[in-house]
Amino acid sequence: MKKKVLFTASIAKHLLRFHLPYLKWFKEEGYEVHIACEGDEEVPFTDKKWMVPFVRSPFSIGHIKSFKILKEIIDREQYSLVHCHTPMASIVTRLAAKEARKKGTKVLYTAHGFHFYNGAPLLNWLSYYPIEIFTSVYADAIITINKEDYERISKKGNKKTNYFLIPGIGVDNKRFNVVSKEEKNKLREEKGFSQQEFIAIYAAEFISRKNHQFLIEAIADHKEELPNLKILFCGRGELKDKMEILVKDKKLESIVHFMGFRNDIDELFKMSDLGISSSKQEGLGLNLIEEMMCGLPIIATKDRGHKEIVHSGKNGYLFEQEDKKQFINFLKYLYDNPELREKMGKNAFAVSHKFEITNSLKEMAIIYKKFI
Repeated sequence: MKKKVLFTASIAKHLLRFHLPYLKWFKEEGYEVHIACEGDEEVPFTDKKWMVPFVRSPFSIGHIKSFKILKEIIDREQYSLVHCHTPMASIVTRLAAKEARKKGTKVLYTAHGFHFYNGAPLLNWLSYYPIEIFTSVYADAIITINKEDYERISKKGNKKTNYFLIPGIGVDNKRFNVVSKEEKNKLREEKGFSQQEFIAIYAAEFISRKNHQFLIEAIADHKEELPNLKILFCGRGELKDKMEILVKDKKLESIVHFMGFRNDIDELFKMSDLGISSSKQEGLGLNLIEEMMCGLPIIATKDRGHKEIVHSGKNGYLFEQEDKKQFINFLKYLYDNPELREKMGKNAFAVSHKFEITNSLKEMAIIYKKFI
């Protein structure tokens, strides 16, 4: 009988976006691979998909239902290893696997960015911090992707649990890479942009945490100073309509372009000049790494995740949260200095190698083999 592993996450899209290389690794190692999540999407490299109604809110009684369903699955299937992802699904998974661990099942948890962090709202600390510390005892290992999270959980969490820091969950450098100036210009022509335009791109869901409003308001006060500037917003989300209205109110329709959800995001990165992020907090900043692999310098908010990938003055700049003046100063500086952009872009490309999927997979393979 094949040994089995189970990956859990709140939704199938999370597994599709981040974990296919790891599911594939287990298949190639001869394991039967199961997943538990919500969502109708088919996930490659899996033998069985269990529908579990995970709930994202920490205060929902829906967790009781998901716990019961998942516990029955874990107890019945006798997994060698359970690897859980996303905050509430991971808490439910660790509690549901409590009895299975006594029989030999190993439980790993990857924190893609704790909701409690330096500067986080008090409610986040009251809601997530105590339960993450409490449930650390129900994991054999907790894997983090930034130093702040690693240092906090390894000091405050259960002392018998193993803690690891890895270079993110990995980016595919076959898709994200540097193109020639000719290819860049060809992509611009195909997508309706000119060679003369200065294109800054922000790939992010339209939610409060991503803080698109900051960028719109900052640019509105300086649009005359940046005549060739184009801002590309790529993504969808609940605040998209509101941001479109704000752009019209600020008369920025010719500058800010709403590109929607894109399957060609790599091509948009390759044709751009600069990657930007106004996010209030990130576990790491995967899209910025993808942009760096395409040779883009970065301007991003100063937070725990961005600090891991942006070395201010080398491959971009970090600005203080909500500091419009500082953001605009960095933007104008790179706008006016193409040679500096090129130099920083090369540095960004060099830094990005650390976060390639091969490196992340290598680190995780060592961790997996330690427990199985």
